[in-house]
Amino acid sequence: MTPEDIQSFLTNRFGRSLTIADADSYQVDTPDYRLLIILSAQQSWVRMLVPIAPAAEAMTFVDEFLSANFDDTLETRYAINQGVLWGVWQHSVAGLTTEDFNTAIDRSIDLKRVGIDRAFQDFATKQVKAIVSIAKQRGDTLEQTMQTLDRFYAEGVMGDIGATEDIRKEMMTAWQYQLERLWNEA
Repeated sequence: MTPEDIQSFLTNRFGRSLTIADADSYQVDTPDYRLLIILSAQQSWVRMLVPIAPAAEAMTFVDEFLSANFDDTLETRYAINQGVLWGVWQHSVAGLTTEDFNTAIDRSIDLKRVGIDRAFQDFATKQVKAIVSIAKQRGDTLEQTMQTLDRFYAEGVMGDIGATEDIRKEMMTAWQYQLERLWNEA
């Protein structure tokens, strides 16, 4: 693709959602995402950015984002800059095809759609596996582990001591599900 091809492609795909700031930068604004496309000064590289979340919200899950960069995100990446967690993609303009560019746009938008949810789920799974591992080292059964967690909730060690009985039941049901799901994996 050429820089002109990139502009034409973006105009065709996004129509009125596209703002052309200058010959080197474009912005797509929709209710669901903002996409920034920037050409290098020499117009030899193109970079696409999508803001995902404030960096402060993402910092707890840095390990999960780095693992996702290695295992899951394919040609897109997570990055933190200027207090923001970004989805980032870059490619040489000369080797860029329309199909690759279209796929990169879709994957970048998907990173925004997923947000930090996948990282949170991966983080929570690690924590549950750690609890299962410790319980097994102590020789506890699944039922004993559930009793310990129930006691922790009742005493306010976990959760909100002022939580209603319905909320506590919901939490314990979620714990039961996760422990049963992961008991044999840890």
